[in-house]
Parts: sequence; C-alpha cells; structure tokens
Amino acid sequence: MRASVPFRAVMISVAALWVTYFILATLRWEVMSGHDALEMMQLRSIVVLAGMGITLILWLLLRLFDARPLWMKITASLVLALPVALLTAQVNNSVFEQMHHKNKIEQSDDAGATGGNSSGSLLDEVPGSGADNADDKDKTKKKFGFWASLTDIALSRYFMMLAWSAVYFSMLATAQVRVAERREQIFRSAAKAAELRSLRYQVNPHFLFNTLNSLSALVLTGKAQQAEQMIQTISSFYRHSLTNEPTSDVALEQEFDLQKHYLNIEEVRFPERLKTEFDLPDDLADARVPGMILQPLVENSVKYAVSPYNRPVIVKVAAREEFDRLVITVTDNGPGVPKDAADGFGIGLANVRDRLEARFGPDIELTSGPTTDGYGSEIRIPLTRNG
Repeated sequence: MRASVPFRAVMISVAALWVTYFILATLRWEVMSGHDALEMMQLRSIVVLAGMGITLILWLLLRLFDARPLWMKITASLVLALPVALLTAQVNNSVFEQMHHKNKIEQSDDAGATGGNSSGSLLDEVPGSGADNADDKDKTKKKFGFWASLTDIALSRYFMMLAWSAVYFSMLATAQVRVAERREQIFRSAAKAAELRSLRYQVNPHFLFNTLNSLSALVLTGKAQQAEQMIQTISSFYRHSLTNEPTSDVALEQEFDLQKHYLNIEEVRFPERLKTEFDLPDDLADARVPGMILQPLVENSVKYAVSPYNRPVIVKVAAREEFDRLVITVTDNGPGVPKDAADGFGIGLANVRDRLEARFGPDIELTSGPTTDGYGSEIRIPLTRNG
C-alpha cells in the first residue's frame, strides 16, 4: 500500500498557487497603473495557464521521489525547481514581449508611475523593462537588461516552485500518515481476528471431548439407540456450528438454536434429569453475538449441575434488553459449583470474557455466581442488530 497524493489534490494546489499569483499581480497593477488593464489580464492569464502546465511537469518529476528519504526530496526540489523556474520565466518574457515594445514608446513619467515595472505584477513580467528605463549612464545594465530581467523573474519563480514543492511534500506526508494508520488498523484487525479465532477454537475441542465421553458411556452401557441418536444430534450440531466464520457474529436466534442442539445431545445422556427452557423475545432474535459464546456457560451448567445431581435440573437460557444493552443469562437450579471444580469452571468463563473483550472492548460485563435456587451467569454487551 503506497501513499500518494491524489491528482485532484495536486490540481487544486497548483491552481490555488497560480490563481493567487494572478489576483495579487492584477491588484498591484490596478493600484500602481491601471492602464491597459484588460490587455494585461489577458496576457497574465496566458502566463498563469502556462505556469500551471509547467508546475504539473514539476509534479511528475517530484513524484518519482515520493518513496525516497526526506533529504532526497529536498535535494530534488532544489534542483528540479531551477529549470522549471527558468522555463516559466522564458514563457513570461515571450508573452509580454509585445507589451514591452509598446511600453518603450511611452513617456518616461509613465514608467515612473508604474514603479519601473510595466506589467504591474508581483514579479517582473516584461523583459528588460527595468533596463530600458534606466539612466543613460548605466550602459552595462541596459545592454544586459534582458538577461537581468529574466534572471529576476526566474529567481522569483524559483521560490514559487520551491514553495509549491513544500506544499506538495506536505500533502504527501499527510497521505503517508493516513496510509500508515490504515495499515496499522489492518494489522490490528488481523490480530484481533487471530485472537477471536484462537479463542473460538478453544471451545470446539473441549466440547468434542465431552460429547465423545458421553457417547462412549452410552456404548459401554449398551444403549445403542441412544448412542445413534446422539451421533445424529452431534452431526447436526457441528453442521450448524461450522457454517459461520469463527470471527464473525451470528444472530442471537441462531446461537440459541445451537445451544438447543447441544442440550438435545446431553438429554440423551440425562433423559430424566435435564430439563431446558429458552426465553428469546422476538425483537431480539436478530441481535448479534459472537458464535458459540454461550457454549462454555451451558456446558458448565450440565457438568456441574445436571451430571452430579440425581433429581431433575432446569437449565434456562434467556435474553432481554436493558437500556440499549443485550443481557443474556444462563441459569440452573442445581447445587452450584463444587470448590474442587473452581479452576476448570473458571477456564470456560475466562474464555467467554476474553472473546467478549476482543469483540466489544472493555464495554462488557460478565458475572457468575450462586443464585437463590442454584447458579447463574450473566452477559451484558452492547446491543447490535443484523444489518
């Protein structure tokens, strides 16, 4: 990704330079003389248009140094601006040559009224004008007046070109900063995507390990029909869970459906003990959440509430909106989390928290702890919707 100044911006800067010159030169002419104003404006317009074209040539040369170090840019500006300035000065002299001859026959007091500059611009525009009105004793200056005038104009144009070169490289520096910011944003997004992908992939092996253990237990106890049902449900679960890109968000309705598939798998193991409830308001069905974000929380309820308990346990997954925030709860009426299981339980919560922070930043809340009739976890995140 290479930084460059858009051609439109270059054209605007060139036009601004020469239009400013045209306005100031015209105003000065009106103040100091005022005669032949229309003719002078026409001639000056030609000089300005030619100057714009020549400045674009300078731009074509300077852009070859866009990727070079600063000292090379400065050197290129100093060197390339010189022939460009000479060219604009020669164009200026050629355009105003006829006006020069006209001024030669004017009275000397008219020349004095214009300050010795018959064009009246900010720069000496008429070749040799200063020399032709010089004192007769200054024979040397009169002889070389044309070249002296050309040199004066070239020097003035030289500083104009240097000034524009500085403007151009300033615009280039701004463009380079923007490119660097975009590149940094791309790298930051890539790093975040890698983090999200890594955290998401931590969920799958853990879930697969648990389901295979459950399937093995059914096979060992001779429950072939339940084992076959579990295999089909596992297949359906993975078909749903693997359809989305690991770093993308999914609709909350889809996330709820995924957890229904998972709990259907566990219901094969605990047909008498596991009871489920889902509460998803219709207006929150399109809310966006990271895929499988509820999986560790629901797994914890099954592992620490349903599995060690001999009575029916209700696992409830619910969602609601509070002050433009999405609140999702996973609760159960089991015995809570045993002290010896705290470390393993905390890994799942840490995964959920890390994924939420990677996706939404610090603007999230995740709480987990005992409730009046069991255990519960609550997620609070910004409410975003599909589309």
